[in-house]
Amino acid sequence: MSDLKSALGQAAASAFSALGLDPALGRVTLSDRPDLADFQCNGALAAARTAKRNPREIAAEIAQRLGGSPLVAAVEVAGPGFINLKASSTALSARANALFADPRTGAPMRATPRRVLIDYGGPNVAKEMHVGHLRASIIGESVKRLHRFLGDDTLGDAHFGDWGFQMGLLITACAEADSKVAATLEALNSAPEPSEPEIEAAIALFAAHIHLEDLDRLYPAAAARAKAETDYRDRARRATAELQSGAAGYRLIWRHFAGLTRAALERDFRALGIVFDLWRGESDVNDLIGPMVEELKAKGLAFEDQGALIIRVARNDDKRELPPLIVVSSEGSAMYGTTDLATVLDRKRLYEPDLVIYVVDQRQSDHFEQVFRAAELAGYAAPGQLVHVGFGTMNGVDGKPFKTREGGVLKLRDLIELGLAKSRERLAEAGLGGELDPEAFEATALKVAVAAIKFADLANFRGTSYVFDLDRFSSFEGKTGPYLLYQAVRIKSLLRRAAEDGGSLGPIAVAEPQERELVILLDAFPSAVEEAESKSAPNAIAEHVYRLAQAFARFYAACPVLSARPDERDSRLALAALTLRQMEIALDLLGLEAPERM
Repeated sequence: MSDLKSALGQAAASAFSALGLDPALGRVTLSDRPDLADFQCNGALAAARTAKRNPREIAAEIAQRLGGSPLVAAVEVAGPGFINLKASSTALSARANALFADPRTGAPMRATPRRVLIDYGGPNVAKEMHVGHLRASIIGESVKRLHRFLGDDTLGDAHFGDWGFQMGLLITACAEADSKVAATLEALNSAPEPSEPEIEAAIALFAAHIHLEDLDRLYPAAAARAKAETDYRDRARRATAELQSGAAGYRLIWRHFAGLTRAALERDFRALGIVFDLWRGESDVNDLIGPMVEELKAKGLAFEDQGALIIRVARNDDKRELPPLIVVSSEGSAMYGTTDLATVLDRKRLYEPDLVIYVVDQRQSDHFEQVFRAAELAGYAAPGQLVHVGFGTMNGVDGKPFKTREGGVLKLRDLIELGLAKSRERLAEAGLGGELDPEAFEATALKVAVAAIKFADLANFRGTSYVFDLDRFSSFEGKTGPYLLYQAVRIKSLLRRAAEDGGSLGPIAVAEPQERELVILLDAFPSAVEEAESKSAPNAIAEHVYRLAQAFARFYAACPVLSARPDERDSRLALAALTLRQMEIALDLLGLEAPERM
């Protein structure tokens, strides 16, 4: 059985068709006034314009035809021709039992799965994650989970920033800061081929002398110095060139930088429930760039312009001018766009994706439009195969990009610690978690903190900016992640108590208004999944699970469960279990997890 909205839409389409009108006019939606009806159809108003008839007359004829459907308990014409539909209790009960029997609670699988690659996160070597990386990571993880849920063969790629001038800066800074590191690098670079003992000794030295805290301290100072001192900048550029040419010492210390950074990044990502399948970096496409540039020239796509090599990507129908993609600068360097274009080619050869989604700040939209057009011209991608999913900024309560109290960029691990401290405080205030042992309490506090941080982001459409207010988002009341976890734990507690009292589940018989409301919302899950996938907008799932949690709270307050007569009790327990299952699926799509107890 399809969802009720679709089934009613098919019935309405047949009714319009029987009157010689376009069946597409039978589109049914959830009612704007749930106090008056469950669903509505507004097609009579549009039909009146083409049929040149009174819309209320058309609506009355459609209503008469729909009134005989077993799906419909009541149908009314309102206003200028709105058709209000109330679903029958029989139809709602049948739908609830069908959802209960479906492990996916109504969400469909894709008929033809695709291979999808999600590019998100974008962390860099030697730079700890900060809140600027948060939105890409949270939204990207949810989009990845959504495609997997629908059956797509999906890969998430961190797109690790591990190459370029920043590496030369770090190498130069580390060598200058530690004479033993400098001597080891010089010895390895000058050796025709370093021996295994020499390599092992160098690895041990780097591990003992260079830690992530050192990189975090050295890099900003080196970057500032390179801007002020020409000699220092030139030394860093030479180190970059030698690294990219394969200098043994530089390659070894570069791997050490990458290993240190990745371990720290994986720790922070794991705390947020974010896991990458791939850690492909910019370095992985370095050897592709030279041959690719020659291929682009051979195809007549790359032209010399003022000493640079460019690809013209502007189109005649552009509403504004789009600059060309610079492939090689006038100084002979490969550019950011060059690496991205080579990455498109690399992914095509390795993974043959049907779709690649780039979850990156929307301020990069022009850059990606240039790269995507160049990739299509080169034959590396088909139109529509590469998609940029942009997002706005995360702002502080002052409306400006989120900063520390001192005005600096807040590190992600510090944000997690702030969230964890706040969740401990909120749990204590609400009298929750007191029966848990210390380890279980900390695990619960972390889940609450992650829910506060991630739901605050995902509850908004990704294209908008939002204000991050930890005090508000960590509350167990209102539209927050902790509120959703609390409602899920509440249902788990109810089901445990019922099991102890000998209660069983189902079949579901819908009778009370709050039961009706809950089933109608449960029935809307497939539509929420479809909207989230089509728009790469997890807020559709966030909105659905929040409304579902609210509806359950109203149901629980109005409909006794454990004290009801046995048939009502078992029906309502099954409805509660169904609600919990759908909530947990939705929470998982958002990257959240409800604890067993709170």
